[in-house]
Amino acid sequence: MDTGVPHSRLLEEQRGQDGGDCLGGPLRFQDPCIFWLNGKTNVLDERLDKRVDQMLSLGLIDELKDFHLRFNEKMIKESSQNYQHGIFQSIGFKEFHEYLTTSENISQEERDKLMNKGIESLKQVTRRYARKQNKWVRNRFLKRPASNVPPVYGLDVTDVTNWETTVLTPALEILDCLQKGEQPSAQPIKAEGVESRNKRSHHMCDLCEKVIIGDLEWTAHQKSKNHLYQVRKKRKAEQATDLDIKHAKHQNDCDKQVPAL
Repeated sequence: MDTGVPHSRLLEEQRGQDGGDCLGGPLRFQDPCIFWLNGKTNVLDERLDKRVDQMLSLGLIDELKDFHLRFNEKMIKESSQNYQHGIFQSIGFKEFHEYLTTSENISQEERDKLMNKGIESLKQVTRRYARKQNKWVRNRFLKRPASNVPPVYGLDVTDVTNWETTVLTPALEILDCLQKGEQPSAQPIKAEGVESRNKRSHHMCDLCEKVIIGDLEWTAHQKSKNHLYQVRKKRKAEQATDLDIKHAKHQNDCDKQVPAL
């Protein structure tokens, strides 16, 4: 609204800048790297559950009740509540909908059951969100690598008691080597398909009317939102054409069956 230029056009201009590619514009800083802190799933799940328990001990339920009375109760009565928009879609609120909206006439036992149901749901959604974040890292940096994707170094945070040994010291050593222009002893995580990459190959995308240079860039383009949109658009057009042909054929058959007067 400020510039009068669509967001899609700004992104397209960024991709066309020196150092940009089909995944985005050029990087803000020269020669960056990414530290991906990850650990064993069962350990992370336990850590996330403890985080929820800590939030509860700090007054999460009272905060939810207060927010519900001030902002949510009226919307529910007016049938205008939508947990898919704004602050209401935040993790930790909609999971307690049943508990917050239950009748005052139910027993304390039933009320506690609804609260525990909300707590368990909150833990499940939190764990699911963490998995989604890890999946995003893999898809963005390892499965769709391009010329401007920095190297990703994995650091194990399973045992935080060994933080200095497994996280801090390796990270500082990697940074020190990169600043000196040297190769770190630790190797970055390998991106998929790097070995077979051809940086000079040309691929013509007829749907998007673009020439993509590089095998990985071509793979990334095929998974991009714009390309997939064009694929869906073409598929719908083909389906509409098929329906028109079938309708015309059916009409023609009907015309043949009508006797002349």
